[in-house]
Amino acid sequence: MIARRAQVPVEIETLPPSLDAQAHEKIQRSLKQSEEYLAAGKNRQAVQEILWMLETVSTVLQGLPFGDGTIQGKYFHKIADELKLHRKGQVAEQAINWMKSLHGYLSSPTGGGVRHGATLTAESELSPHEARLICNLIRSYLSFLLDEYDQFAK
Repeated sequence: MIARRAQVPVEIETLPPSLDAQAHEKIQRSLKQSEEYLAAGKNRQAVQEILWMLETVSTVLQGLPFGDGTIQGKYFHKIADELKLHRKGQVAEQAINWMKSLHGYLSSPTGGGVRHGATLTAESELSPHEARLICNLIRSYLSFLLDEYDQFAK
């Protein structure tokens, strides 16, 4: 049989990126934005950008298998507390404490004043080297949380 009509190509729908790919892209974009803020001398914005990512990345652990149950926390500190239970007596337990301390300090208006705003009487802005230190610490904590995710998600 000979085809008498022109063949119409079948359109193949392009699938959207996976959730993992979308999350990875958001993380990379946020890290890049933080670096750009640091380069521009916008120290507080650089720390805000990456602190937001720390809180966001922690939420990917919700619902993952954990010991005899699942991680139930919905917010950074609750999730961190549940991770600590799983890492009791390990170096990671102390690292989670450091992560929580840094987050608490940055969230307090009388501490770093990054998350909830500084008090109007705050005397100093973050210096470039302080902002770099905080951003580097948070980057390492992000890496730790993503590694935890990979381990729990197996």
